[in-house]
Amino acid sequence: MEWVLVSLGLVILLLAGDALVRGAVNLSLRIGIPALIVSLTIVAFGTSAPELLISLQAALKGAPGIAMGNVVGSNTANILLVLGIPAILATLHTSHCNTRRTYLFMIAASILFICLSYRGIFTFWSGVVLLSALAFVLGDAFMAARKHRKEARGLVVEDEEELEGADPDMPWWRIIVFLVLGLVGLPLGADLMVDNAEVIARRYGVSEVVIGLTLVALGTSLPELATTVMAALRRQADVALGNVIGSNMFNLLAIIGITSIVAPIPVDIEELEFDLFVMLGASILIVPFVFFRQDINRVWGIALTLMYLTYVMIVLS
Repeated sequence: MEWVLVSLGLVILLLAGDALVRGAVNLSLRIGIPALIVSLTIVAFGTSAPELLISLQAALKGAPGIAMGNVVGSNTANILLVLGIPAILATLHTSHCNTRRTYLFMIAASILFICLSYRGIFTFWSGVVLLSALAFVLGDAFMAARKHRKEARGLVVEDEEELEGADPDMPWWRIIVFLVLGLVGLPLGADLMVDNAEVIARRYGVSEVVIGLTLVALGTSLPELATTVMAALRRQADVALGNVIGSNMFNLLAIIGITSIVAPIPVDIEELEFDLFVMLGASILIVPFVFFRQDINRVWGIALTLMYLTYVMIVLS
């Protein structure tokens, strides 16, 4: 029954997260917030809402291992699985992408996260440091986007970005319904998933960290996987790679940053030490695709996917 309830919690999380993004995007655009700001903030936070709610629930319920495992495991899954499976279906032409700057920010965020982990606990001030780094990254992205807009002036460019879920004709009642469904569904789904993940961990004699690294992390990476598969099939490699890099930065800086301000997160460094460096190693593994104009072809896709499966087997053993 616990497996059914975990699956139900995951489905509720995914549907509620999508509803919240749709509602928030259309509300923001209706009250005059530019699409650029919406894409850099609301959409990014909204798509990370399932991970955030799970981490908050886990920390408040005294299961910080699930919170930490969820973030570390999600980042590893995002690199190895979320890039691997789509590349098996269709080559990701990452040689045409310019993600060097954001990639370096992701590596810096990973190193900062690992350094703070070795303190043994994420406190209020750890959260302040992580959120300050996030504010810097968002500010840099905003300035870069404005510069790009100015340089593109005079060309045939849409003034507003096309945002997923944006509907200029959406009535107010639908916007409110989406917001309510998202705000009610996210905590409900997170509560179901955390409570029953703890039961599964106790039943099978594994730690909360392991459950977070595998079951919870894989579940919360499904939206990124779906987005990347569609981007690969549409030959939008920049969307696929940018989605993974952006998601990983938000996981490290926003989710643990916000959660540690709400409640301290103890770190079992002996249990997580291996996984932290697997996460960093997986991030370094995509250097050829970011800096040396290599495409992620089917061979690379199979290799990345097999690496993830091997990692999961090692964690579970």
